Amino acid sequence: MKKAILLLMVATFSTVAFAADTNATPEQVEAKYTAAIEGRTADILKILDLSDTNAVGKVHNTIIAQYRALNAWHDANDAQLKAARADTNAVAEIRASLKILHENFLSKLAENLTPEQIEKVKDKLTYGKVQFTLAGYVSQYPDLSDANKAEILKFLKQAREEAMDGGSAAEKTAIFTKCKGKINNYLSKQGIHPAKTKPKAP
Repeated sequence: MKKAILLLMVATFSTVAFAADTNATPEQVEAKYTAAIEGRTADILKILDLSDTNAVGKVHNTIIAQYRALNAWHDANDAQLKAARADTNAVAEIRASLKILHENFLSKLAENLTPEQIEKVKDKLTYGKVQFTLAGYVSQYPDLSDANKAEILKFLKQAREEAMDGGSAAEKTAIFTKCKGKINNYLSKQGIHPAKTKPKAP
């Protein structure tokens, strides 16, 4: 558990985080950031276990390019998003370009990966929160029907699409936390309540 938390903390690093070291040169900041995203990309490629070396190179480049594009997007837009958060139209306008990045990324992945493999990439980019959270609900709500589970999964996958574009682990977690609120409201309306005895944390 401690190891998982440490890995999650490492995954939050971006060029902004590295730049916090005021003694680091721009070249050192860039080198550390490159090493970080190369490590994350290697982890994704490992679970994909691709046999075609040409496909490995293309998928590698696609993921690295997406990390850099997202980092640049957040550097350029996060302050504007924060200032405009009360204006839904302004927020939607700012985020429109992020949606384009998202869709282009998935299109590029689809050139070399199957839908099942793309699911693995999405899960790895969001720390496996879909499966982890779904398992928690199944454990906490023993009376869930297959239809209930399917609805919860739909909510979680919608959150995953948004979380993939998050600028940090904290932002990704906040998206799933908001999603859990929607799920809880859904279950409450269905008259479904958690077991009286909560399961022990793993």
